[in-house]
Amino acid sequence: MLTNNIVALIITFIVALAWLRINDYLAHRGWIESHLSRKLIHIGTGPLFVLCWLLFTANPINKFLAALVPLAFTLQFLLIGTGVIKDEASVKAMSRSGDRREILRGPLFYGIIFVLLTIIYWKNSPIGIVGLMLMCGGDGLADILGRKWGTVKVPWNRGKSLVGSLGMLFGGWLLSILIIWIFTAKGIFSPAIQSYLLPITIIAVVGMLVESLPLKDIDNITVSLSAVILGHLLL
Repeated sequence: MLTNNIVALIITFIVALAWLRINDYLAHRGWIESHLSRKLIHIGTGPLFVLCWLLFTANPINKFLAALVPLAFTLQFLLIGTGVIKDEASVKAMSRSGDRREILRGPLFYGIIFVLLTIIYWKNSPIGIVGLMLMCGGDGLADILGRKWGTVKVPWNRGKSLVGSLGMLFGGWLLSILIIWIFTAKGIFSPAIQSYLLPITIIAVVGMLVESLPLKDIDNITVSLSAVILGHLLL
């Protein structure tokens, strides 16, 4: 049984690393812009990682095994951001300006939240999954759409757009519903997916509003925290 879970850990690590390195490579070669690469990493890493939870057996100890994957990447972000490791491809893919110190904010917070929500909630509750999917799909899609079509700004924050906020709502809601549906289909969460629609919609709307606030570089924290708080009330 332990061997099976070690294999699950290795597969999870390979999947996460492959997604990260593919986007690093595309940005480093100039085939996609660095901000798009950063957001694709942001959007895709979460669902891929959470789906790999299905490879692990139900023993609660396995949440610590799974958490080793985001922990490893978080430590990597820390070392790159502080300059201990020189990795120009990662800096270009994960920073807006090419300054490695940017990785010590958004990407580092992103990794820390993954570690914490994996350990705290794991497959025992959908709360952690919704928090992660809102942070990944919502915040990621908000930036992509906002940059391209974000001409109309929200009144309380000129740095955020209406289109971006709607992208936050749709992206977070869609990924949350999709992943929760897969987990219910596998029998991990017992209520039918229909029972999650209204709670997740409410959480996604609040997440959209929180993401639109003028709080620089802490979106990953505030969005996931609001989802967790509401999750305890609604899920």
